[in-house]
Amino acid sequence: MTMLWKTPRWKTLTAAALLSAGVFALPMVAVQAQELKIGISTEPSAMDPHYHNLGPNNQLAFTLFDTLILQDETQKLVPGLAESWTAINDTTWEFKLRKGVKFHDGAPFTAADVVFSMARPAKVPNSPSPFTLFTRSFSEVKVIDDFTIQFVTKAPAPLLPTDVSRVAIMSSKAAKADVAEGMTTEALAKGEGLIGTGPYKFVEWTRGNRIVFAANKDYWGDKPKWERVIYRPMSNDAARVAALLAGDVDMIENPPPADLKKLRENPNVKISQAVSNRLIYIHLDSFSTPTTVGIPDAGDKNPLKDVRVRKALSMAINRDAITSRIMEGLGQPTGDFLPSPMFGTRKDAKPDAFNADAAKKLLAEAGYPNGFSITLGSPNNRYINDAEVAQAVASQWTRIGVKTKVDATTATVFFKNRDSFVYSAYLAGWGAGTGEMSDPLRSLVATPNRDKGFGGTNKGRYSNPQLDAIIEQALGTVDNAKREALLQQGSKMAIDDMALIPLHIEITPWATRKGLSYKARADQYTVANGVTRD
Repeated sequence: MTMLWKTPRWKTLTAAALLSAGVFALPMVAVQAQELKIGISTEPSAMDPHYHNLGPNNQLAFTLFDTLILQDETQKLVPGLAESWTAINDTTWEFKLRKGVKFHDGAPFTAADVVFSMARPAKVPNSPSPFTLFTRSFSEVKVIDDFTIQFVTKAPAPLLPTDVSRVAIMSSKAAKADVAEGMTTEALAKGEGLIGTGPYKFVEWTRGNRIVFAANKDYWGDKPKWERVIYRPMSNDAARVAALLAGDVDMIENPPPADLKKLRENPNVKISQAVSNRLIYIHLDSFSTPTTVGIPDAGDKNPLKDVRVRKALSMAINRDAITSRIMEGLGQPTGDFLPSPMFGTRKDAKPDAFNADAAKKLLAEAGYPNGFSITLGSPNNRYINDAEVAQAVASQWTRIGVKTKVDATTATVFFKNRDSFVYSAYLAGWGAGTGEMSDPLRSLVATPNRDKGFGGTNKGRYSNPQLDAIIEQALGTVDNAKREALLQQGSKMAIDDMALIPLHIEITPWATRKGLSYKARADQYTVANGVTRD
């Protein structure tokens, strides 16, 4: 097999250059009957399903493990290891577990595995983004019998079914070890105790090269469609496109926007895409006083504390131009945290209209007629054309007098800087794993509070006690219509106060070779069983 992405000649070319150079015309190899090879844009940081709540990790974890409740491609809840679930009173949910399910090692699945798995996230050390976000609503998991459990909650918790859909169920026997969490994250990365009930079994992980899975032929659900699945980490856009067109992989995620037109025209390639749950936004430091880092010339003030300044920065952004020219159509301008009709969204939510003159007037009203200087932090390899989007925003802010410099770094460096409050303004993204509004509200704009699980990714440190109260009320409201109304009220309050600046919702593409199709997913996961033969 020719591994084109390792050939030095390709490393200096963009994907567009590869297509122009003739790679676009390379013959396509027939799909092998039993093996699926996928080029992924980001290698997972761990195989431990409870270590880091990150998309590249989750999509592989959910290949190996099931959850009590599954999410389909639209994030609708469907039965998983639980056949049914019912709220039997305000603080108790009862789950009937599926009988006859076996783990990869042949051991039977029972209530004991649920108890172990729900307790484990709180015991996993040094989690960069902990799964306790999804387990903190309940205080106890009661075993009624081997196939009946009850979750006892601290208060009414209508979102408990959605929350447990994010927690992988591990084998309590296979993952047992002499430390609090059982098998450590390091041991699981080697395949030790990496036993689930999912459609595929773990075979090997060679970092930087491949992650291999084999079919679980005893799977309780839809049978695995492939005997063997190989995920190949390929962060370079050009390398992924080259590998697809050369037949070295059968499918790639995130083909670069600049190449989509030619890929769509190629009869040997099929493009699948879906509106995702991922918001691309700008967070501003509305907390620091009297000054903020990165703004040296605002008269010993933090101008970002003034909602008029935040509004001006939003109005200065031409979202339509960014999504059409830079995103090549892979973005949907937004004035909300999620795309409609996801739960809690507002049909009448509109992005701020581009109006540079009005933005300048707002700046003058706020006391900054000559603007000020600012640095905008951004990753350069995490979201679709992230650095390019940041540069466009910087140019548009500069035109209204806010002289903007972009600090674009690799995702690893960016997130470290962001979490250390190095930026007064930064561009980032948030994918709502639960597919509903409380997820971004409690993570991105609620006042940071570790005990409540609020504001874990609110690095602008925005705080509004009234908004916090609405979020808390929504999280405890069982009636769906009333809860949705509260979430809509909360999202409108946050957007009106410019808690953050929403830019667009990503539209996520995948490319497959002729003879294959992929059922595009709102959660942006690349799932092997979603790939089918035509």
